Amino acid sequence: MSVKHAFIDLEPLRTVPVFRRLWLGQVLSAFGGQLAFVAVMFQVWDETKSTAWTGAVGLSQALPLILLGLFAGALVDRVERRRFYLITTCGQLITAAVMASQLVIGSVPVVVLLGLVAAQASFGAAAGPVARTVLPQLLPRELLAAGIALNRVGFQGAMLIGPAIGGLVVGAWGTGACYLIDCLSFLAALYGVLGLPRMRVAAIAQPGLHAVWEGLTFVVSTPVIRGALITDLAATVLSMPISLFPVINAERFGNDPRTLGLFLTAIAVGGVTASVLSGTFTRLPRHGLVMLAGSAAWGIALALFAFSPAPWLALAFLAVAGAADTVAVVSRSTIVQLHTPSELLGRVSAAEQIVGQAGPDLGNLRGGLVAQFTSPVTALASGALLCVAAVAAVAVTTPGLRTSEALTTGGSPAQP
Repeated sequence: MSVKHAFIDLEPLRTVPVFRRLWLGQVLSAFGGQLAFVAVMFQVWDETKSTAWTGAVGLSQALPLILLGLFAGALVDRVERRRFYLITTCGQLITAAVMASQLVIGSVPVVVLLGLVAAQASFGAAAGPVARTVLPQLLPRELLAAGIALNRVGFQGAMLIGPAIGGLVVGAWGTGACYLIDCLSFLAALYGVLGLPRMRVAAIAQPGLHAVWEGLTFVVSTPVIRGALITDLAATVLSMPISLFPVINAERFGNDPRTLGLFLTAIAVGGVTASVLSGTFTRLPRHGLVMLAGSAAWGIALALFAFSPAPWLALAFLAVAGAADTVAVVSRSTIVQLHTPSELLGRVSAAEQIVGQAGPDLGNLRGGLVAQFTSPVTALASGALLCVAAVAAVAVTTPGLRTSEALTTGGSPAQP
């Protein structure tokens, strides 16, 4: 493979103007969302001085996703997708505007603020599945993995610089300025969605619980998709390390806050690096094998991090873990989208979204509980080794993930 082909494939941005417009809007919106998250956390802590209330921020984001995600996915498979995407984006824009109104009316009570966060998360729970259904209809099959990698690097770039800039903005102009930037960023997202063509589904899903059940049945009965989602759960639920960072930093590295801050940065740096060099794996035909290798590398890197004697070595292993996570996530999303028929893609994408976002929360909870009864190193190392074992089990029991090259695409041409 040439050096040129090792770097992220920019062909989707060069050759598909609609994707380029959508991608730019999503990146700017993700950046605004990171600023808003910092502002919410700061405002909640400033008004309550309570870790319980700051923890409630995560709950207000997670509950709508868990409760509404699958039903939203079923709705995506019943309606014209561009219109639905517009509705969800406008809903997020409106809630962001209400939050930004605090610049004029002053700070709202914490309960009201968390209600607004939950409202925006509800629209986000619906926007996630429809956003995932768009790519197979915009990009040719051979560029789908590259498009997913571009989305990933945009999201990670926002995560890398957004929180730091958010802190500066809060310090200089207050939380309302962050909410205003977030609101303006949704205008960019809306601009991207407006450029999409009409997208009709191939078949009409049954309403309500029947549609949800149909989607779950497809996930469970399709080995490669089932294996992909189980692999992701193994990587997150069994070995998510973030809740253990503070105590590991205190016990192993002198409780230096600078080291603690670099832990998360190292993961993000590894992820961005892997995204920039994603041409090394998005051009490979066997996405399942790449996903399994990335997930196993994630577990191995975290096991090595658990026993790292020096901060620089710990940061290096976290960077490797972040890179491995990106490889696994991009490959998993490619598998899901290529193996799912268009009429089921909304529901299956909703299941993928729940696994991808709720899994880390459960993993952090697991790590904290195990550390409480054993030790932080035991919690991290045991989880990492269990992750590798689970990935190996999926590889053995799902041969399609190891060998499949020609996948059945779920995309269909967009309607003008």
